Amino acid sequence: MRQKRVSFHTLGCKLNFSESSTLAREFEQGDYLRVEPSDATDVAVINSCSVTEHADKKCRNIIRKIHRRNPNAIIAVTGCYAQLKPNDIAAIEGVDIILGNNNKGDLFRRVEELQEKGKAEVYSCSVEEMTRFFAAYSSGDRTRSFLKVQDGCDYKCAYCTIHYARGASRNIPIATIVEEAREIVAAGQKEIVITGINTGDFGRTTGEKFIDLLRALDEVEGVERYRISSIEPNLITDEIIEFCAKSPKFMPHFHIPLQSGSTHILGLMRRRYTADRYRERIAKIRELMPDTFLGVDVIVGFPGESEEHFMETYHLLEEVGASFLHIFPFSERPGTPAVEMPNKVQSRISTERVARLEELSDRLHKEFASKYLGTEREVLFESTDHSGMMYGYTDNYLRVSAPYDTALINNICRVRLNAFDENGNISSEIVG
Repeated sequence: MRQKRVSFHTLGCKLNFSESSTLAREFEQGDYLRVEPSDATDVAVINSCSVTEHADKKCRNIIRKIHRRNPNAIIAVTGCYAQLKPNDIAAIEGVDIILGNNNKGDLFRRVEELQEKGKAEVYSCSVEEMTRFFAAYSSGDRTRSFLKVQDGCDYKCAYCTIHYARGASRNIPIATIVEEAREIVAAGQKEIVITGINTGDFGRTTGEKFIDLLRALDEVEGVERYRISSIEPNLITDEIIEFCAKSPKFMPHFHIPLQSGSTHILGLMRRRYTADRYRERIAKIRELMPDTFLGVDVIVGFPGESEEHFMETYHLLEEVGASFLHIFPFSERPGTPAVEMPNKVQSRISTERVARLEELSDRLHKEFASKYLGTEREVLFESTDHSGMMYGYTDNYLRVSAPYDTALINNICRVRLNAFDENGNISSEIVG
């Protein structure tokens, strides 16, 4: 009898990636063969995102494409779009199962229980009922794992549906997360990316603190690198910065969302900090960790954003020395306060501002990376052979290339950073 096949299609954040990987392990333990998203399959799992209308549309298009290619395959959809709009998804031809985020961990069981294709079965829940925690970490990448430590968000920013899609902030105990980190080490991975929806808000369920989690993970033997995937400006305390600066395991790399450099717009967004507070936090990081790579999320075209407000954002990003920008044009999400706000920004203006920030991002990244040309840094090399070349990241998240050498895979090597290649990566030579 032919082994059944399953494919995974993951949209959105690193948290979704860790959850998809955990679901995939359960299918593999159930004697399924995991195949590539483009391959013929018996079961297709879509882990959806709903951060923008574009993400919703992308999910719908993927479902239709899968059904055309695999008309007899079971199609199961989970994630944030499934949580928020299950009936919209159920109306798409070919969908068999829709699970909200509270039921995501039941996906394998629901697929196995499905007797015949018919009307789509919906397993969702209201936000008030969303109390379960689906523990997850990614595997498959030989060098790096995304470890989920927190889920949900209590902030209710004016533009965001995450609270409704993921529920309240919650977590599992530090002791459980430490055991998961040990499992990751046992699988041979040397770098862990700590991830969540509002990662720095860790501890709501257990009464623990994020800094206590960092200290406990720092003690796990075998992990050589940690990165914090994203943390809110109001939650990155002096204590956290000082700890990361002293620990050789925590890399000089932070992703700290800004969204707007205008305190006025931040207020309309219902963010929990001012532009000056953001400046002060980055200054503290630069003081103690001067080589830090700084990734920043920015929303362009929020209702009421004038050219003056936009330029406040532009200049603040220059001032703090952002290393890379994740730029999102404002997208109205049904049910959020921002939908009802006046002074909408025309789409052509938002598009033009996005382009300006993309140019700024390219310039700032090159300025940051250029400072390290001719210097030596440590790189963790990945396993993929790209036409005779391999790639890895420095401690401060610069992507580095080197001639492919199997002896370097999943090893931290000291290299000299030479020059930019045609793809914007940095060529290197091994020095130790």
